Amino acid sequence: MMAYSGDRDNTVAGAAAGIGARVLVTGGAGYIGSHTCKALHLAGYVPVVLDSLVAGHREFVRWGPLVGADIRDTGEVVAAIKRHGVTSVVHFASLIAVGESVSDPALYYDVNVAGTLSLLRAMRQTGVQRIVFSSSAAVYGMPQAAALNEAHVLNPVNPYGWSKYMAERMLQDHAGAYGLRYLALRYFNACGADAAAELGECHSPETHLIPLAIAATHPGGKPLQVFGRDYDTPDGTCVRDYVHVSDLAAAHVAALRMLDQGHGNQAWNVGTGRGHSVLEIIAAIEAATGRPVRAEYAGRRPGDPPRLVADASLIQQQTTWRPQHSSIGNIIATAWAWHQGRPT
Repeated sequence: MMAYSGDRDNTVAGAAAGIGARVLVTGGAGYIGSHTCKALHLAGYVPVVLDSLVAGHREFVRWGPLVGADIRDTGEVVAAIKRHGVTSVVHFASLIAVGESVSDPALYYDVNVAGTLSLLRAMRQTGVQRIVFSSSAAVYGMPQAAALNEAHVLNPVNPYGWSKYMAERMLQDHAGAYGLRYLALRYFNACGADAAAELGECHSPETHLIPLAIAATHPGGKPLQVFGRDYDTPDGTCVRDYVHVSDLAAAHVAALRMLDQGHGNQAWNVGTGRGHSVLEIIAAIEAATGRPVRAEYAGRRPGDPPRLVADASLIQQQTTWRPQHSSIGNIIATAWAWHQGRPT
């Protein structure tokens, strides 16, 4: 494990090349944020994590300093940017549970929308003009094509999706009015874990399929809830595009490099272009672990599309990024390695 050893002097040339440049990573103690911090470190950046630790994990902050603060506190964000000499931002900090967004939309608009506005205000006050934004395929709503490209209509079906849509809209408007440069990454189903098992998926409560299915292989684990077996898909269960978290982390590094080179102001899908059903994921976990996944079947959840698969050709046309780790076998193997020995 690599440990952060403190601040070091930065040069203008180094910052321009990304070597030693300090990047504010909001939500960097979370699942995708921490994997991205590791990737940034390996690429020569210094990730400065700003996280309230309400959902993040202090032990995941290993490759740069930690600032314990909420993005809605503009003054704290400004102070962090100035103290650490931040030159760009990667913005993950948000609430992500779709069901909770329906039951408590005000909270989601406060954290995800007002929080993003607070961050953008702090960036304006400090002259930081580059941001990579963690968006979501939830901005598309119900798909109208077999594979969704960035030109697909944006019509979210829940407050979580609308909060991401609104944040993207603010980025566009700030780019036009204030010279901000941004890239918004709309990713599909994040999954898997760090190959070295230093980091993994650890939400509370957990809502994602693969960790829930792994937990359901343990004798004391709760059965996996499978919602809907009557969709218009080959086996009747929902089909999703599963992208390894390390590939997502690499996409954020690629986006930051594009901003460093003067490009930006658009959205990219990040996915594999391949769909797998819930039952396929269950079968893969059973094959990898040698254990049955105890499952219970329930009715459909409102708003769940039958199929959600990315057309990720745009990011591949504009960068060298390709999904390197996103085979279902590798996703399950790394997730299993991470979860072994952990509480279920």
